[in-house]
Amino acid sequence: MSSSSIVFLEERETMLTDQFAQVFRQEHRQLRDTLLDLIEAFQRRDMAALPVLINQALVCAGPHCRYEEDALYPALSQFFEPDYIEILLIDHDWMIGAMRQLHVFSKQTQLGDDDIHMAVRLLQNMLPHVSDCEGLSIMVERLSPPVVQSILEARIWSLSEGLDLLQWAEQIRRRPFLSPQAV
Repeated sequence: MSSSSIVFLEERETMLTDQFAQVFRQEHRQLRDTLLDLIEAFQRRDMAALPVLINQALVCAGPHCRYEEDALYPALSQFFEPDYIEILLIDHDWMIGAMRQLHVFSKQTQLGDDDIHMAVRLLQNMLPHVSDCEGLSIMVERLSPPVVQSILEARIWSLSEGLDLLQWAEQIRRRPFLSPQAV
C-alpha cells in the first residue's frame, strides 16, 4: 500500500470519529440545554412551557438512547467490563422512569411545592449522565472504522424511526425502567 493510500485511510478514520464526536456532542448539548430549561420552567411554574420542553427532551433522548444501547454500548464492551455497561443501562432505566414522572407533571394544571422540588431534583440528577456520557466519544476513537460507521448508521436509523424516549421504552426496549425513587 502506498503512503498516500495510508494517509487517505487514516484521514477517513479520523473523519468518521470526528463526525461521531460532533453529532454525539451536539445531542448531549441539546439534551443538557433542554434539561436546564426544564429546571427553570419548573422553578418558574411555567405550565405552558413544560409540555413543550418535556416533548423536546423526549424527542431528543429517544433516538439517542436507542442507538447508544443498540450500537454504541455493545461496541464499547470491548473496552469496558459488563458492570460498567450495566451502569450506563441503569442510568437509562432511571432516566426513563424520571422522564415519565416529569411527563405526568407537565400535564397537570398546577404543581405543589413538593412536585416542583421533585421535578428539579430529577432533572439535576440526569445532568451527570449527560456530561459523563459525553466522554465515551474518546473511546469511540479506538474503534475500527466499520464499527464507527455502524454506530452512525444505527443513529440514522433510530432518528428515522421517530420514536421518543417513552414510546421507545414502552414499545421496543426490552428492559424495565425504574421509578425515580428506586435510585
